[in-house]
Formats: sequence, C-alpha cells, structure tokens
Amino acid sequence: MGTCHCSRCRKLGASSFVFVDRQAVKWVRGRDQVRSFTPPPPYRYRRTFCAVCGTSLGDILSEAESVLIPADTLDERPEIGNRFHAFVAEKPPWYGICDDAQQFAGDVPAGASLD
Repeated sequence: MGTCHCSRCRKLGASSFVFVDRQAVKWVRGRDQVRSFTPPPPYRYRRTFCAVCGTSLGDILSEAESVLIPADTLDERPEIGNRFHAFVAEKPPWYGICDDAQQFAGDVPAGASLD
C-alpha cells in the first residue's frame, strides 16, 4: 500500500492505493462499464472508474503484474500498512504525514526498495 499526494489523487478523493497481483483480480460483472483516462507525464497511472456509479477504480485495467486499486474501494480492510508516500512535493501544507513510510518528492523511482 502506498499514498500518493499528487494533485490528481487528491482531487480523486482517495490517495491510498493497494497494489494487487493482476492474476488475483477476478471480474464478476461490470468490466464493460469501466472507463479510463490516461494522464500526461510525469503521471504514469491511468485512472479508471465505473461509468454507472462513478467509483474510482485506480488502474484496474493495467496489464502490469500488479494493478493499483484505491484502498477505499475494498470491502475488506487490507492487512498491510502504508509503505511509501509519493509526490510529497505536491502535498498540501495542511496534510501531515503521520507514519514512518518512505517519502519521495515525485513518483517512486523504478527499482526502489520499499521494505
């Protein structure tokens, strides 16, 4: 799990995301109702959402090994803690980071160890 502080995630209303193995995502119904938006760089994650109810779905249609899903959309609480904060340079001054997770001024660098 990680928290993004970029302006896009803040405007989405959710900024904590869980990385889920793409093979573990099982569609029951509604995949045909998912719409997406691809942002300009430096943002790399596409935004997907339900065309029926508007729920943000992160980058659930990603072809990567893991997909990014907003933690707030999960019915069950994940048994993990926050591992990082991305785009801390875009964080509003009123938001305080209250954990010891790694912080990155921009995106998490490729190959960064998040242990």
